[in-house]
Amino acid sequence: MDPTHALTHTLLLLACCCCCCFTARAEAEGEKCGGQVDATEAGYITSPGYPLEYPPHQNCEWVITAPEPSQRISLNFNPHFELERLDCRYDFIEIRDGNSDSAELLGRHCSNIAPSAIISTGPVVHIKFVSDYAHQGAGFSLRYEIHKTGSEHCFRNFTAPTGVIESPDFPDKYPHNLECSYIIITPPQTEVTLTFKTFDLENDPLLMTEAECKYDWLEVWDGLPQVSPLIGRYCGMKIPPEIVSSTGLLSLSFHTDMAVAKDGFSARYNMTRKDVTESFPCNSAFGMESGKISDEQLSASSSFYDGRWPPRMARLNNEDNAWTPAEDSNKEYIQVDLHFLKVLTGIATQGAISKETQKSYYVTTFKLELSTNGEDWMMYRHGKNHKIFHANTDPSEVVLNRIPQPTLARFIRIRPQTWKNGIALRFELYGCQITDAPCSELQGLLSGQLPDSQITASSFRDLHWAPSTARLVASRSGWFPAPRSRWQERSGSKWTWERPRKVNGRDWNFVMDSKTSTPKIFEGNVHFDMPELRRFEETVARFVRIYPERWSPGGIGMRIEVLGCSLPETSTVTMPTSTDTRPSAAESSTAQKLSSPTSSTSPPSSVVLCDFEQGLCGWTHDPNADIIWALHTSSRITAQGQSQELSLSSNSLGNYLYIEASPKTQGKKARLFSPEVGPDTGPLCLKFSYQLEDEGTLRVLLRNPLREETLLWALHGSQGSIWKEGRTIVPRSPKEFQVVIEGIFEKTTTGHIWIDNIHMSSSTPLEECTQPFAAFPPDLTVKKMDPRGNRLLNSREHGDTGVSFPENVEASTEPWSLDLPARRIPG
Repeated sequence: MDPTHALTHTLLLLACCCCCCFTARAEAEGEKCGGQVDATEAGYITSPGYPLEYPPHQNCEWVITAPEPSQRISLNFNPHFELERLDCRYDFIEIRDGNSDSAELLGRHCSNIAPSAIISTGPVVHIKFVSDYAHQGAGFSLRYEIHKTGSEHCFRNFTAPTGVIESPDFPDKYPHNLECSYIIITPPQTEVTLTFKTFDLENDPLLMTEAECKYDWLEVWDGLPQVSPLIGRYCGMKIPPEIVSSTGLLSLSFHTDMAVAKDGFSARYNMTRKDVTESFPCNSAFGMESGKISDEQLSASSSFYDGRWPPRMARLNNEDNAWTPAEDSNKEYIQVDLHFLKVLTGIATQGAISKETQKSYYVTTFKLELSTNGEDWMMYRHGKNHKIFHANTDPSEVVLNRIPQPTLARFIRIRPQTWKNGIALRFELYGCQITDAPCSELQGLLSGQLPDSQITASSFRDLHWAPSTARLVASRSGWFPAPRSRWQERSGSKWTWERPRKVNGRDWNFVMDSKTSTPKIFEGNVHFDMPELRRFEETVARFVRIYPERWSPGGIGMRIEVLGCSLPETSTVTMPTSTDTRPSAAESSTAQKLSSPTSSTSPPSSVVLCDFEQGLCGWTHDPNADIIWALHTSSRITAQGQSQELSLSSNSLGNYLYIEASPKTQGKKARLFSPEVGPDTGPLCLKFSYQLEDEGTLRVLLRNPLREETLLWALHGSQGSIWKEGRTIVPRSPKEFQVVIEGIFEKTTTGHIWIDNIHMSSSTPLEECTQPFAAFPPDLTVKKMDPRGNRLLNSREHGDTGVSFPENVEASTEPWSLDLPARRIPG
């Protein structure tokens, strides 16, 4: 992978901490580690200190037992999973199908990819967690419960441009005791919109707010579950508002208890590429007037007793009254939750004329209060004093106040200070997303995409203040160095970066001040919770370090996010668009083919391609599957193995595999196994062409020698009768593995699933491996594959040479460092 990374802006938070805030001690060493567990009630097992770094020298053993000998135990892992990789020799979690460490092994796991669900064959499982003396990570968290059917589709990743996310068994009632995670992964410069169509979860009718859901609930996270900021928790029958995210990851966590079950939810997501211009205006309306900000995002300290002046009336140009508190006081406020951290640049206000009395009311001055989490608040200042904004002089005029220094916030409160006749307020907020600016993509600290192992420091006080907690907004603690660290005494608050030609993490350069030609000193924060945006000239880097120079009386505290973008491609490639045309068989690929292997294990090749023009090229059907994939050719249709009546009219589309929905295939799986891939191969980029028409499901899984399978990619719901391309990352494995492609029509008897052009490549940049696009552009005249496996090309395109994967770099000895994933920025 290209060992360079672009940084154009930085968000850094220097936390002002009172001394009493740092009396907390890491309890990870004293946490209970192992023991006998009764599975009668579902529960959780975690590594000590999770989700913070687990301590060294751990040897924990749990034995989980179900109450009945006929019962089985199900284990589901939290996606936030991080153990030292190194072939699971030093740090690992081991699951055995019995009550001791001599029982049959169900799996030994490490690295940062959470295992798929594990189900015992009997009523007992044995779990062992081991760590050595170095290289700790966040660890693991798993939920154990008595196994119930119906939760097979409970953990899925989505990378297609559009798709449907549904609760298990939807539209039927969802099962009990679920703990599901659905993660939408978007390419760079792309935002995802999540729209709920149906929503019905159990709730307590006595509870007043959605955050109090205590039986069944759906949580939406702006990144990885439990790591990134929580957007909202939802239950009941009220459909959640539309959610738009541009952080690169959007996650849904679905929890059900063992009592009442409802119909569940169905939501559709759509990815759209953002148009970013150099001179973008940061003055877009956030949605008070348009309704894009929902009623549920508005709240207030109080509302007038007659119910005609609630917060939802506070929309600019609303014709029916406004918001009015129960009492005219400068302690009252109205609050907006924007769901995401945004740049606030302006506020427009109005008063109102009462529909009942025709009397006018308006606010003449107000203060602004801001927060990133809804709990820690800061009054907006201009200089050393609280800023007083001058508002209206009559009830109808719209007055716009620009924010002197645009600020970052998610929660916004307007506090009236003076008024005429009484407080009445209608308003609109203006600003933009952080990612609307050129080269300002979030690099994964906030969302959790950047793993804990890539965040290091010269020292830290204890596990509660480790480098991994220095994620902007997502954490309420942050990085805090050990007392009397020598790095507190040297110059700092300077951003440093590694020269792009260096990949060893040892040679560093300071960001320089162009006026003085000395290392640049950046201003930090004035409040422990409010982020500050600091810009510097575009540069290329992979490693980033921050040296604190001055800090608050409580000590050094820091949370940050880094902004940047990709380097320009070495060649211009036209993004294909959807089409229903395909090249004929005569226009078959001239790229390398994988013929029938001479051995059972494929060598680590840069490109492995199969377009089925010469048969299955080493891929095999699952002998235990209900049906098999049929082979379509331009002159005939063949199905090897079992005989299935899967008819499809002959045409000149070339060779491909397919299954067709019918009463005979309904509910039956067709599964295709790749040749075995040797150990320590990868990571690889798997790409393939597909058609998915009507309500079928297409999945890609990873199968190890123990026949354990991990879901890599899934798509459900009709994508139309056009060829598209699917992409997913196949992780490096210490053992041999096979890729499994699985298709099924669970409930429909019409439609089809087609697959073609399956290829695996180690030369494709992994960040590009989650960028799906239609397989064939309209002007494609030659079906040609880049010999390095980077992308489908037409005769006028040139392939990218790809990138190399750098060796692991030793942990930094500097104060606070980031090892950013390989990226590019425009020159």
